[in-house]
Amino acid sequence: MKRRISSRRPACVRYAVAGLGHISQIAVLPGFRHARRNSSLVTVVSGDATKRRAIARQYGLTKTYSYEDYDELLASGTIDAVYIALPNHLHASFVERALRAGVHVLCEKPLGLSSSECRAMVRAARARTKLMVAYRLHFDEANLRMIELANSGKLGSVRIFHSLFCQQVKTGDTRLKAQVGAGPLFDIGIYCINAARYVFRAEPVEVMAAAARSNDPRFREVPEMHAVIMRFPGDRLATFVSSFGGADRTEFDLVGTKGSARLESAYEYAQAMQAQVTIGDATRRFRYPKRDQFGPQLLYFSDCVLKNTKPEPSGLEGLIDVAIIEALERSVATGRVVRVRTRDTKRRRPGLSQLFTCPPVPRPRTVKTTSPTR
Repeated sequence: MKRRISSRRPACVRYAVAGLGHISQIAVLPGFRHARRNSSLVTVVSGDATKRRAIARQYGLTKTYSYEDYDELLASGTIDAVYIALPNHLHASFVERALRAGVHVLCEKPLGLSSSECRAMVRAARARTKLMVAYRLHFDEANLRMIELANSGKLGSVRIFHSLFCQQVKTGDTRLKAQVGAGPLFDIGIYCINAARYVFRAEPVEVMAAAARSNDPRFREVPEMHAVIMRFPGDRLATFVSSFGGADRTEFDLVGTKGSARLESAYEYAQAMQAQVTIGDATRRFRYPKRDQFGPQLLYFSDCVLKNTKPEPSGLEGLIDVAIIEALERSVATGRVVRVRTRDTKRRRPGLSQLFTCPPVPRPRTVKTTSPTR
Protein backbone atom coordinates (compact mmCIF):
# COMPACT_ATOMS: atom_id res chain seq x y z
CA MET A 1 0.00 0.00 0.00
CA LYS A 2 1.39 3.39 -0.97
CA ARG A 3 0.51 6.38 1.10
CA ARG A 4 -0.61 9.51 -0.70
CA ILE A 5 2.01 12.04 0.46
CA SER A 6 0.89 15.59 0.98
CA SER A 7 3.17 18.30 -0.44
CA ARG A 8 2.52 20.36 2.68
CA ARG A 9 5.17 20.22 5.36
CA PRO A 10 3.06 20.27 8.51
CA ALA A 11 3.54 23.01 11.07
CA CYS A 12 2.23 20.40 13.48
CA VAL A 13 1.73 16.66 13.46
CA ARG A 14 -1.75 15.53 12.43
CA TYR A 15 -3.04 12.63 14.51
CA ALA A 16 -5.65 9.92 14.36
CA VAL A 17 -6.55 8.16 17.62
CA ALA A 18 -7.42 4.50 17.13
CA GLY A 19 -9.69 3.17 19.87
CA LEU A 20 -12.28 5.09 21.88
CA GLY A 21 -12.24 3.21 25.16
CA HIS A 22 -11.98 4.76 28.61
CA ILE A 23 -8.31 5.80 28.46
CA SER A 24 -8.80 7.51 25.09
CA GLN A 25 -11.86 9.47 26.11
CA ILE A 26 -10.78 10.43 29.63
CA ALA A 27 -7.11 11.20 28.96
CA VAL A 28 -5.72 10.88 25.41
CA LEU A 29 -8.22 13.04 23.53
CA PRO A 30 -8.27 15.79 26.20
CA GLY A 31 -4.45 15.79 26.13
CA PHE A 32 -4.47 17.41 22.69
CA ARG A 33 -5.64 20.61 24.37
CA HIS A 34 -2.15 21.05 25.85
CA ALA A 35 -0.30 19.85 22.75
CA ARG A 36 -1.60 22.44 20.29
CA ARG A 37 1.90 23.84 19.77
CA ASN A 38 2.83 20.92 17.54
CA SER A 39 -0.04 18.39 17.54
CA SER A 40 -3.49 18.35 15.99
CA LEU A 41 -6.29 15.79 16.41
CA VAL A 42 -7.91 15.32 12.99
CA THR A 43 -9.79 12.03 13.24
CA VAL A 44 -10.59 8.94 15.31
CA VAL A 45 -10.94 5.25 14.49
CA SER A 46 -13.52 3.06 16.23
CA GLY A 47 -15.79 0.11 15.56
CA ASP A 48 -18.67 1.93 17.28
CA ALA A 49 -20.50 4.40 15.04
CA THR A 50 -22.28 6.03 17.99
CA LYS A 51 -18.95 6.80 19.64
CA ARG A 52 -17.51 8.14 16.41
CA ARG A 53 -20.41 10.55 15.85
CA ALA A 54 -20.43 11.83 19.43
CA ILE A 55 -16.66 12.28 19.63
CA ALA A 56 -16.61 14.00 16.24
CA ARG A 57 -19.12 16.55 17.51
CA GLN A 58 -17.25 17.01 20.79
CA TYR A 59 -13.86 17.64 19.14
CA GLY A 60 -14.96 19.25 15.89
CA LEU A 61 -13.81 16.43 13.60
CA THR A 62 -15.09 16.44 10.03
CA LYS A 63 -14.54 12.74 9.25
CA THR A 64 -14.07 9.56 11.27
CA TYR A 65 -13.16 5.98 10.34
CA SER A 66 -14.24 2.46 11.24
CA TYR A 67 -11.69 -0.30 11.79
CA GLU A 68 -12.50 -1.61 8.33
CA ASP A 69 -11.52 1.76 6.86
CA TYR A 70 -8.19 1.98 8.70
CA ASP A 71 -6.03 1.27 5.64
CA GLU A 72 -7.96 3.91 3.70
CA LEU A 73 -7.12 6.42 6.41
CA LEU A 74 -3.43 5.46 6.37
CA ALA A 75 -3.27 6.00 2.60
CA SER A 76 -5.27 9.25 2.61
CA GLY A 77 -2.43 11.69 3.30
CA THR A 78 -4.59 13.40 5.95
CA ILE A 79 -2.61 12.20 9.00
CA ASP A 80 1.05 12.05 9.97
CA ALA A 81 0.74 9.89 13.09
CA VAL A 82 -1.63 7.55 14.87
CA TYR A 83 -2.08 7.00 18.60
CA ILE A 84 -2.93 3.33 19.19
CA ALA A 85 -5.22 2.86 22.22
CA LEU A 86 -6.73 -0.48 21.25
CA PRO A 87 -6.93 -3.77 23.17
CA ASN A 88 -3.51 -5.39 23.51
CA HIS A 89 -4.02 -8.13 20.93
CA LEU A 90 -4.68 -5.57 18.17
CA HIS A 91 -1.52 -3.52 18.67
CA ALA A 92 0.76 -5.48 16.33
CA SER A 93 -1.55 -5.32 13.31
CA PHE A 94 -2.50 -1.67 13.66
CA VAL A 95 1.06 -0.55 14.43
CA GLU A 96 2.73 -2.43 11.58
CA ARG A 97 0.18 -1.32 9.01
CA ALA A 98 0.68 2.31 9.97
CA LEU A 99 4.48 2.14 9.93
CA ARG A 100 4.55 0.43 6.56
CA ALA A 101 2.28 3.17 5.21
CA GLY A 102 4.78 5.80 6.39
CA VAL A 103 2.65 6.94 9.35
CA HIS A 104 4.37 7.52 12.70
CA VAL A 105 3.04 5.57 15.70
CA LEU A 106 2.59 6.33 19.38
CA CYS A 107 1.31 3.08 20.93
CA GLU A 108 -0.09 2.34 24.37
CA LYS A 109 1.74 -0.32 26.38
CA PRO A 110 2.31 -3.18 26.05
CA LEU A 111 3.76 -2.72 22.59
CA GLY A 112 2.85 -6.32 21.72
CA LEU A 113 2.01 -9.70 23.23
CA SER A 114 5.37 -11.32 22.43
CA SER A 115 8.93 -10.25 21.81
CA SER A 116 8.65 -11.52 18.22
CA GLU A 117 5.66 -9.22 17.63
CA CYS A 118 7.60 -6.31 19.11
CA ARG A 119 10.68 -6.98 16.98
CA ALA A 120 8.52 -7.00 13.86
CA MET A 121 7.14 -3.59 14.82
CA VAL A 122 10.62 -2.21 15.53
CA ARG A 123 11.78 -3.47 12.11
CA ALA A 124 8.76 -1.89 10.44
CA ALA A 125 9.76 1.52 11.83
CA ARG A 126 12.00 2.66 9.01
CA ALA A 127 14.53 5.46 9.32
CA ARG A 128 11.90 8.06 8.41
CA THR A 129 9.14 6.60 10.57
CA LYS A 130 8.99 6.99 14.37
CA LEU A 131 7.69 4.41 16.84
CA MET A 132 7.22 5.31 20.50
CA VAL A 133 5.53 3.45 23.35
CA ALA A 134 3.27 5.67 25.46
CA TYR A 135 5.17 5.40 28.74
CA ARG A 136 3.73 8.66 30.06
CA LEU A 137 5.74 8.46 33.30
CA HIS A 138 8.95 9.06 31.33
CA PHE A 139 7.81 12.71 31.24
CA ASP A 140 6.33 12.91 34.75
CA GLU A 141 8.12 15.09 37.29
CA ALA A 142 7.59 12.86 40.32
CA ASN A 143 9.03 9.78 38.61
CA LEU A 144 11.87 11.70 36.98
CA ARG A 145 12.83 13.22 40.35
CA MET A 146 12.97 9.73 41.86
CA ILE A 147 15.25 8.58 39.03
CA GLU A 148 17.51 11.56 39.65
CA LEU A 149 17.55 10.88 43.40
CA ALA A 150 18.33 7.18 42.95
CA ASN A 151 21.34 8.00 40.78
CA SER A 152 22.59 11.03 42.72
CA GLY A 153 24.33 9.08 45.46
CA LYS A 154 22.25 10.76 48.17
CA LEU A 155 20.67 7.42 49.11
CA GLY A 156 24.03 5.69 48.83
CA SER A 157 23.99 2.62 46.61
CA VAL A 158 20.34 1.81 45.87
CA ARG A 159 20.01 -1.91 46.53
CA ILE A 160 16.24 -2.51 46.67
CA PHE A 161 13.25 -1.53 44.56
CA HIS A 162 9.87 -2.68 45.86
CA SER A 163 6.45 -1.86 44.41
CA LEU A 164 2.74 -2.55 44.76
CA PHE A 165 0.23 -1.93 41.99
CA CYS A 166 -3.21 -3.21 42.95
CA GLN A 167 -6.74 -2.38 41.86
CA GLN A 168 -10.20 -3.91 41.77
CA VAL A 169 -11.10 -4.63 38.13
CA LYS A 170 -14.78 -4.77 37.32
CA THR A 171 -16.45 -8.01 36.29
CA GLY A 172 -16.61 -8.32 32.51
CA ASP A 173 -13.76 -5.90 31.75
CA THR A 174 -11.61 -6.90 28.75
CA ARG A 175 -8.54 -6.97 30.99
CA LEU A 176 -9.91 -10.19 32.47
CA LYS A 177 -10.07 -11.97 29.08
CA ALA A 178 -7.10 -14.11 28.12
CA GLN A 179 -7.74 -13.95 24.38
CA VAL A 180 -7.02 -10.22 24.22
CA GLY A 181 -3.68 -10.49 26.00
CA ALA A 182 -4.93 -9.30 29.36
CA GLY A 183 -4.03 -10.00 32.96
CA PRO A 184 -2.17 -8.13 35.71
CA LEU A 185 1.35 -8.49 34.29
CA PHE A 186 0.62 -7.00 30.87
CA ASP A 187 -1.73 -4.34 32.16
CA ILE A 188 -0.26 -3.01 35.42
CA GLY A 189 2.76 -5.14 36.34
CA ILE A 190 4.50 -3.69 33.29
CA TYR A 191 4.59 -0.31 35.08
CA CYS A 192 6.55 -1.87 37.96
CA ILE A 193 8.93 -3.59 35.54
CA ASN A 194 9.53 -0.36 33.65
CA ALA A 195 10.01 1.66 36.84
CA ALA A 196 12.61 -0.76 38.20
CA ARG A 197 14.47 -0.56 34.91
CA TYR A 198 14.52 3.23 34.80
CA VAL A 199 15.48 3.57 38.47
CA PHE A 200 18.34 1.04 38.20
CA ARG A 201 19.16 2.19 34.64
CA ALA A 202 19.76 -1.43 33.67
CA GLU A 203 18.02 -4.61 32.59
CA PRO A 204 17.32 -7.60 34.87
CA VAL A 205 19.49 -10.65 34.29
CA GLU A 206 17.15 -13.19 35.85
CA VAL A 207 13.60 -13.29 37.23
CA MET A 208 11.26 -15.44 39.28
CA ALA A 209 7.50 -15.15 39.60
CA ALA A 210 4.45 -16.80 41.13
CA ALA A 211 0.82 -16.36 40.12
CA ALA A 212 -2.19 -16.71 42.41
CA ARG A 213 -5.91 -17.13 41.85
CA SER A 214 -8.87 -16.99 44.20
CA ASN A 215 -12.38 -18.43 44.02
CA ASP A 216 -13.55 -15.12 42.58
CA PRO A 217 -15.19 -15.89 39.19
CA ARG A 218 -13.51 -12.82 37.67
CA PHE A 219 -10.27 -14.78 37.52
CA ARG A 220 -11.30 -17.81 35.50
CA GLU A 221 -9.09 -16.77 32.54
CA VAL A 222 -6.29 -14.70 34.06
CA PRO A 223 -4.51 -14.80 37.43
CA GLU A 224 -5.66 -12.47 40.17
CA MET A 225 -2.09 -11.44 40.94
CA HIS A 226 1.61 -12.01 40.38
CA ALA A 227 4.53 -11.71 42.79
CA VAL A 228 7.86 -11.03 41.09
CA ILE A 229 11.56 -10.93 41.94
CA MET A 230 14.04 -9.47 39.43
CA ARG A 231 17.82 -9.58 39.89
CA PHE A 232 19.72 -6.70 38.30
CA PRO A 233 23.46 -6.33 37.66
CA GLY A 234 25.37 -5.62 40.86
CA ASP A 235 23.11 -8.06 42.76
CA ARG A 236 20.39 -5.44 43.15
CA LEU A 237 16.87 -6.75 43.65
CA ALA A 238 13.50 -5.48 42.47
CA THR A 239 10.28 -6.99 43.79
CA PHE A 240 6.65 -6.22 43.12
CA VAL A 241 3.11 -7.53 43.39
CA SER A 242 0.51 -6.59 40.78
CA SER A 243 -3.10 -7.51 41.50
CA PHE A 244 -6.55 -7.13 39.93
CA GLY A 245 -8.22 -8.15 43.19
CA GLY A 246 -6.68 -5.87 45.81
CA ALA A 247 -7.59 -2.45 47.15
CA ASP A 248 -5.98 0.47 45.33
CA ARG A 249 -2.22 0.71 45.92
CA THR A 250 0.23 2.33 43.50
CA GLU A 251 3.62 2.98 45.02
CA PHE A 252 7.29 2.11 44.93
CA ASP A 253 10.07 2.20 47.51
CA LEU A 254 13.81 2.62 47.03
CA VAL A 255 16.22 1.50 49.72
CA GLY A 256 19.87 2.47 49.55
CA THR A 257 22.86 2.10 51.84
CA LYS A 258 22.37 5.65 53.21
CA GLY A 259 18.67 6.33 52.90
CA SER A 260 15.31 5.42 51.45
CA ALA A 261 12.51 6.98 49.43
CA ARG A 262 8.89 6.25 48.61
CA LEU A 263 6.68 7.54 45.81
CA GLU A 264 2.95 7.17 46.47
CA SER A 265 0.37 7.08 43.65
CA ALA A 266 3.45 6.45 41.53
CA TYR A 267 1.70 5.13 38.42
CA GLU A 268 -1.49 7.17 38.54
CA TYR A 269 -2.59 9.70 35.94
CA ALA A 270 -5.69 11.14 37.62
CA GLN A 271 -4.41 12.26 41.00
CA ALA A 272 -1.54 13.96 42.84
CA MET A 273 1.60 12.09 43.88
CA GLN A 274 3.52 12.28 47.15
CA ALA A 275 7.17 11.45 47.83
CA GLN A 276 8.97 10.85 51.11
CA VAL A 277 12.77 10.83 51.33
CA THR A 278 14.66 9.77 54.46
CA ILE A 279 18.42 10.23 54.74
CA GLY A 280 19.86 9.57 58.16
CA ASP A 281 17.51 11.08 60.73
CA ALA A 282 16.02 13.65 58.34
CA THR A 283 12.80 13.05 56.42
CA ARG A 284 11.48 15.38 53.73
CA ARG A 285 8.12 15.20 51.98
CA PHE A 286 7.24 16.43 48.50
CA ARG A 287 3.87 16.81 46.79
CA TYR A 288 3.37 16.78 43.05
CA PRO A 289 -0.03 18.12 41.97
CA LYS A 290 -2.35 16.35 39.60
CA ARG A 291 -1.30 17.06 36.02
CA ASP A 292 -2.12 16.07 32.48
CA GLN A 293 0.31 13.24 31.63
CA PHE A 294 -0.86 12.73 28.05
CA GLY A 295 -0.30 16.19 26.62
CA PRO A 296 3.43 15.98 27.47
CA GLN A 297 4.01 12.75 25.59
CA LEU A 298 2.16 14.13 22.56
CA LEU A 299 4.32 17.27 22.65
CA TYR A 300 7.49 15.21 22.95
CA PHE A 301 6.61 12.70 20.23
CA SER A 302 5.54 15.42 17.81
CA ASP A 303 8.86 17.19 18.38
CA CYS A 304 10.63 13.93 17.52
CA VAL A 305 8.64 13.68 14.29
CA LEU A 306 9.16 17.32 13.28
CA LYS A 307 12.85 17.40 14.20
CA ASN A 308 13.58 13.86 12.98
CA THR A 309 14.98 12.65 16.31
CA LYS A 310 14.63 9.18 17.82
CA PRO A 311 12.08 9.02 20.65
CA GLU A 312 12.80 7.72 24.13
CA PRO A 313 10.94 5.51 24.98
CA SER A 314 11.37 3.88 21.58
CA GLY A 315 9.96 0.61 20.35
CA LEU A 316 13.01 -1.06 21.92
CA GLU A 317 11.80 0.03 25.38
CA GLY A 318 8.51 -1.76 24.78
CA LEU A 319 10.27 -4.83 23.38
CA ILE A 320 12.46 -5.27 26.46
CA ASP A 321 9.50 -5.05 28.86
CA VAL A 322 7.62 -7.71 26.88
CA ALA A 323 10.71 -9.96 26.81
CA ILE A 324 10.85 -9.68 30.62
CA ILE A 325 7.15 -10.57 30.89
CA GLU A 326 7.78 -13.65 28.73
CA ALA A 327 10.54 -14.71 31.14
CA LEU A 328 8.21 -14.14 34.11
CA GLU A 329 5.52 -16.28 32.51
CA ARG A 330 8.07 -19.08 31.96
CA SER A 331 8.99 -18.81 35.63
CA VAL A 332 5.34 -19.10 36.67
CA ALA A 333 4.95 -22.19 34.47
CA THR A 334 8.13 -23.94 35.67
CA GLY A 335 8.51 -22.66 39.22
CA ARG A 336 12.14 -21.82 38.48
CA VAL A 337 14.43 -18.83 38.13
CA VAL A 338 14.59 -17.81 34.45
CA ARG A 339 17.40 -15.96 32.72
CA VAL A 340 16.35 -12.86 30.78
CA ARG A 341 17.84 -12.88 27.33
CA THR A 342 17.47 -10.03 24.89
CA ARG A 343 19.68 -9.28 21.91
CA ASP A 344 18.96 -5.60 22.35
CA THR A 345 20.56 -3.04 24.64
CA LYS A 346 19.36 0.37 25.77
CA ARG A 347 21.66 3.37 25.52
CA ARG A 348 19.17 6.06 26.55
CA ARG A 349 17.12 6.22 29.74
CA PRO A 350 14.53 8.75 30.90
CA GLY A 351 15.88 11.80 32.70
CA LEU A 352 14.95 15.34 33.70
CA SER A 353 15.68 16.63 30.19
CA GLN A 354 12.34 15.00 29.25
CA LEU A 355 10.32 16.79 31.91
CA PHE A 356 7.11 18.34 30.56
CA THR A 357 4.41 19.74 32.83
CA CYS A 358 0.84 20.53 31.82
CA PRO A 359 -2.08 21.47 34.08
CA PRO A 360 -4.86 18.91 34.58
CA VAL A 361 -7.60 18.75 31.96
CA PRO A 362 -11.28 19.16 32.86
CA ARG A 363 -13.15 15.88 32.99
CA PRO A 364 -14.69 15.38 29.54
CA ARG A 365 -18.07 13.94 28.62
CA THR A 366 -17.68 10.25 27.82
CA VAL A 367 -19.62 8.08 25.39
CA LYS A 368 -20.46 4.42 26.12
CA THR A 369 -17.49 3.86 28.40
CA THR A 370 -16.86 3.59 32.14
CA SER A 371 -13.84 3.18 34.37
CA PRO A 372 -12.55 -0.40 34.29
CA THR A 373 -11.95 -0.36 38.05
CA ARG A 374 -14.34 -0.31 41.00
